[in-house]
Amino acid sequence: MSNRIFAALDTPDMAKAHALATRIRHHVGGIKLGLEFFMANGRAGVREMAELDLPIFLDLKFHDIPNTVAKAIMALRPLEPAILTVHAAGGRAMLEDAKAAAPTGTKVVAVTTLTSLDGADLTSIGCVGDPHEQVLRLTELAMSAGVDGVVCSGAEVAAAKALWPKGFFVVPGVRPANGSIGDQKRVVTPREAIDAGASILVVGRPITQAEDPDQAARDIGATL
Repeated sequence: MSNRIFAALDTPDMAKAHALATRIRHHVGGIKLGLEFFMANGRAGVREMAELDLPIFLDLKFHDIPNTVAKAIMALRPLEPAILTVHAAGGRAMLEDAKAAAPTGTKVVAVTTLTSLDGADLTSIGCVGDPHEQVLRLTELAMSAGVDGVVCSGAEVAAAKALWPKGFFVVPGVRPANGSIGDQKRVVTPREAIDAGASILVVGRPITQAEDPDQAARDIGATL
């Protein structure tokens, strides 16, 4: 991908998402559509956004029994998303079935540890160890299960890439050096993430809430 920035259009408002994507389309490599957008607009909304000829990252983070996840992904096959997410914590069988059910050409990437979580959060849900250890544990699982890559924070991507040199690494939660971190807890700058081994960056509020989203996307791209 010549442009490794995927803009996160986390809004249920179809008109707003479409207008924003149209505005920034020449300065991003694709758009990420998550639960907010999908629950409000469904497959028809994804099809409408796909008419902009930008790769679609469908970020639904499936996590259920293997058969349910496989059937859910099969239902999305006609959309042919460029990237699709599942939770690595769903286990090996779920990951294997997710990859088998995905359309040819769709990258299935496994979410390791959400960038909104820190060590205390992991301890509260029974995960022993710090986020770094958990990310590497789940990266190894994802690699052995045959999916295409993982989602991890920029703080862990270098170690994950060292473990899986041919993996595809999605790094969310990046923030420009002068940007607010919002509800993220483990953040790096876009340049730091790329240097550490990120394949693509997911950028939301620094672009979508900027006074000039198009210029914000160009400014971030210029740092890469």
